[in-house]
Amino acid sequence: MADKLLVPAERIEHAILVLRGQKVMLDSELAALYEVPVKALNQAVKRNLDRFPEDFMFRLNQEEATSLRSQSVTSKAGRGGRRTEPYAFTEQGVAMLSSVLHSQRAVHVNIEIMRAFVRLRQMLQQNTELARKLAALERKYDGQFKMVFEAIRDLMAPAPKEKPRIGFRKGGS
Repeated sequence: MADKLLVPAERIEHAILVLRGQKVMLDSELAALYEVPVKALNQAVKRNLDRFPEDFMFRLNQEEATSLRSQSVTSKAGRGGRRTEPYAFTEQGVAMLSSVLHSQRAVHVNIEIMRAFVRLRQMLQQNTELARKLAALERKYDGQFKMVFEAIRDLMAPAPKEKPRIGFRKGGS
């Protein structure tokens, strides 16, 4: 079981958001990964609140929750959706979850999530180092390489995500 991934790394990385300047995962995403109801996950957390200080977990405010709802096109509040704002768990909070969920799946999924956080941190660090080296080279060489440096910066920038078009297409396809 340890060698076989329970959850694709891309799914975990896609679930990591940046809120309040921190990388976090929402309770609903974590519950789906652990294959438990959101209510059960939140009850386990509430029974062990002393293990989840503010730097491990926080509840989104109404504005943040509304913004996320509009970005992910989830149900509106009061229409069968959530009645409370979701919890956001930092990397440390996610690590603590396996100790309160008491299941083998929680332990194994947590290991995969921790690896995803580490990969993201490494990618950010590598990108920062590359940008620093590029700036040093740019200072060292004169304007003759300006176009080359601009092209490299364009390649380093994350590609914009294409949004699927909504609506009917002309011609029936």
